[in-house]
Amino acid sequence: MERKEGGLVPNTWRRAGSVVAIIGLGKSGVAAARLLAREGVRVYASDASDHPYAGAAAEALKSVPWVDVEIGRHDLAKIRHAAGVVVSPGVPPDAPVLTAARHAGVEIVSELDLGFRALAALQPGTRSIAITGTNGKTTTTALVAHLLSAAGLRSTTAGNIGRPVTDLALANERYQWLSLEVSSFQLHDSPNFAPEIGILTNLAPDHLDRYPSAEAYYGDKRLLFRNASGDDIWVLNGDDTLVLELARGAAGRHVCFSLGKPMEAWYEASARVLRLGGEALLQRDELHLLGDHNVANALAAALAVHEVGVPTALIAGGLRSFRALPHRLEPVREVRGVLWINDSKATNIAATTVAVIAMQRPYVLLLGGRHKGEPYTSLAPLLAERCRLVIAYGEAGPLVEQDLKGTVPLERGTTFEDVMARAARAAQPGDAVLLSPACSSYDMFKNYEERGATFRRIVEAR
Repeated sequence: MERKEGGLVPNTWRRAGSVVAIIGLGKSGVAAARLLAREGVRVYASDASDHPYAGAAAEALKSVPWVDVEIGRHDLAKIRHAAGVVVSPGVPPDAPVLTAARHAGVEIVSELDLGFRALAALQPGTRSIAITGTNGKTTTTALVAHLLSAAGLRSTTAGNIGRPVTDLALANERYQWLSLEVSSFQLHDSPNFAPEIGILTNLAPDHLDRYPSAEAYYGDKRLLFRNASGDDIWVLNGDDTLVLELARGAAGRHVCFSLGKPMEAWYEASARVLRLGGEALLQRDELHLLGDHNVANALAAALAVHEVGVPTALIAGGLRSFRALPHRLEPVREVRGVLWINDSKATNIAATTVAVIAMQRPYVLLLGGRHKGEPYTSLAPLLAERCRLVIAYGEAGPLVEQDLKGTVPLERGTTFEDVMARAARAAQPGDAVLLSPACSSYDMFKNYEERGATFRRIVEAR
């Protein structure tokens, strides 16, 4: 990371009487507020929810000097007169509070951008690998950090994977490499973000409940290359024409991974071997992850770490020791011959598609939640081969039924407990029950983690 001109925060934020507004009091907003307060910047931090995700931590901010906290509303007058706005990753770019700030000419930056700038000032020797895309970001981010650590390099994850980048800037920790998961929302307002290596896993329509079009969503993903230089390396999905088109013209070296074509990293399916730089990396059976999409994630991570200079043998060892993350095609337990799989992180059609393709046994699919804008009809031909039953539930239940009824056996569930009970009755020994909802969780749960944890709790009680 290079030191950004102007130091840790813009000088205008430090002027007497200046206040910086923080929108959203999840983990990222709380960490950003603490960082700014530590630097002597006055903060107005607000969250429209009466119960923000960070909960007690947001309440604790009320006792932090330099920080004024408001929960349950945003004071638009204060925000319009702020020296700057820091936005948390869960707040969409078109949120009314951000629209008000833009109309007032207030500079808006993401928590990611603030944290990156701070780390560049505090730890100029730290380098970063940024991972974005529609699906596979979190697994690939975790894989990158795992492979770097397995090779003896000091590395950690941050960003959309869980730990705010501003929290790293607050901590007295030193790393050689950061593996950063970045979302489209974060990239939207990150003018200083400039990773040395970037990974673009794949692209498919997503967040259409928050973006006016898929093109607008892809436009934010393109901002990964905003500060591209000739020294940068871009690891791209060679099987995805949208990815290749999005990266076209970006300065730096482009390297590709593929599930079927010889490239810098690729999967030789006939031999069931993952290959890297012309060498055999490891056998498919040595990678303990379900689905070809996870082979692609492993290839992307391996290629990025290879570009860092880690030898192939160490990368292979790291891949062998990696295990599935929670809520991502996570086998929870086999009960009376039925394997229960938690894929709660599948919050869009594309993610559920790869989960369905990964199934090697008959299965019951739990599909529903809060609708995100895409029809479910594209799943129908994929479900024909092995899906024993779809259980549609949540706010999206009627739409799921409308799109799939008549093409696959389908029932409507009510509560989540009812959905699980229906699945247990329908599944036969040798089957799987797959929670891969293709929807967000916000109708029944506060996030996909809570949904997956509820699934796991019910399964473990069986």
